[in-house]
Amino acid sequence: MEHKKTYNAKQLKTPKGTLIIEGPISPEKLASYEFHHDLTAFRQPHQQHQALIEIAGLPEGRIIIARHGHTIVGYVTFLYPDPLERWSQGKMENLIELGAIEVIPDFRGCGVGKNLLKVAMMDDAMEDYIIITTEYYWHWDLKRTGLNVWEYRKVMEKMMNAGGLVWYATDDPEICSHPANCLMARIGKRVDQQSIQKFDQLRFMNRFMY
Repeated sequence: MEHKKTYNAKQLKTPKGTLIIEGPISPEKLASYEFHHDLTAFRQPHQQHQALIEIAGLPEGRIIIARHGHTIVGYVTFLYPDPLERWSQGKMENLIELGAIEVIPDFRGCGVGKNLLKVAMMDDAMEDYIIITTEYYWHWDLKRTGLNVWEYRKVMEKMMNAGGLVWYATDDPEICSHPANCLMARIGKRVDQQSIQKFDQLRFMNRFMY
């Protein structure tokens, strides 16, 4: 499968200043930007910056960023699912995962997450993919936001809906381990029926065990 990537960008005016939302970004461009020190949700900022540069260099990898001047203040990643997760077991070339989305606290509540997803979906090539995201409550910043799991889940769902991702049922044990966890997906307009059936089989791998 050929992974076409078409660059898109938009301006987002916020009370804290105007942001440029753009991508997919090349590894070289990503390396040239500063990476905000508050982007700490997954690992240390320097390490996360390096990880994003690596993802941007993968054939299927896509990084969309929000930047304030020369500094990255938010991003979303798309790449093949982790080989250890069930979603990679179907070896589907047209299934990619929204792996991480992060925005610094200063710009939260300004619609940055929604706009990162909107810019990501501006690329017509996204209609060739099934895009999934797995939401686990233990990744959520409940402490800093003061929200409970259900309030945060609502915020996450609304944000994902902006990118066309909707809730899907699954029997994945990790997702089923807490009712706030969920699988969300967006099935592109050009995805064939066979791929959709394969995705359904991945969603319910335990149904034949009983």
